[in-house]
Amino acid sequence: MSDSKAPAPVAPKKKPAYLQYLFGGSAGMGATVFVQPLDLVKTRLQISGQGGTAKEYTGMFDAFTKIAKREGVRALYKGLSAGLLRQATYTTTRLGTYTFLNDTYKSKTGKQANLFVSMGLGVAAGVTGSFVGNPAEISLIRMTADGKLPLNQRRNYTSVVNAISRMVREEGVLTLWRGCIPTMGRAAVVNAAQLSSYSQAKRILINNGMQEGISLHFVASMISGLVTTIASMPVDIAKTRIQNMKIGPDGSAEYKGAIDVLTKVCRQEGVFALWKGFWPYYFRLGPHTVITFIFMEQMNELYNRMTGTGGSSF
Repeated sequence: MSDSKAPAPVAPKKKPAYLQYLFGGSAGMGATVFVQPLDLVKTRLQISGQGGTAKEYTGMFDAFTKIAKREGVRALYKGLSAGLLRQATYTTTRLGTYTFLNDTYKSKTGKQANLFVSMGLGVAAGVTGSFVGNPAEISLIRMTADGKLPLNQRRNYTSVVNAISRMVREEGVLTLWRGCIPTMGRAAVVNAAQLSSYSQAKRILINNGMQEGISLHFVASMISGLVTTIASMPVDIAKTRIQNMKIGPDGSAEYKGAIDVLTKVCRQEGVFALWKGFWPYYFRLGPHTVITFIFMEQMNELYNRMTGTGGSSF
């Protein structure tokens, strides 16, 4: 009688870690092409009223109309090169890091990350990504805000490369990381909310009968976008105003830091001004989240089918 043993089952191939970064960055860049006009309008609304000036726009649609009329429809895509670089640096790093940490946790513990673990992984991924992406972030803020400034105060950056090189030449290399602390704070909030709420929403929806696919990814992404918008807008407005402010010849600045921004906004414009630009922010973040996660999930599924690799991205 033969004592030969049956061959052990072949474990599914493990996806190379670099692909998680590649898929994350590519998905974010693809989504940015669709939502860049909303990002520009969000920034214009957030700086409206800065420095005690009168509010220029009554809302999202008023901002769209006035910008298109005064600056041309193409102005809605001003800063696109900076937005793409931001995704190539920030989103590549944060989604790749989150997926890597999530996969590592599952392989070490043999179980899915719960809500609090997911939030911790999201914070770590967001803070890392925001530090890497801050030069592109400040370029994006300045390029999208430029059209609102008086002609003699405009920076007139022609591209993200021009913006970064001029900031280094005219203001010093450390300017590229101006507002880095509130940017990292925003990223911690955004990623704790966005990545964890997406993972949790997706799991709850599956447990309630939804099947894996684009419909599931869409619903989970919209839930994630709403949670993230509510949680992150106060930090985002602080980041935007710090990165857009000009430094006087004597070195004086309008704001001393994120807390100073929040205090002055509440005192001068009211508490609800912290959520100024809510709808363009959500309509930008919601679809951006949807498109990013759908692109990323589809790239993962395609790779899995082609290689026989198991598992999804989240």
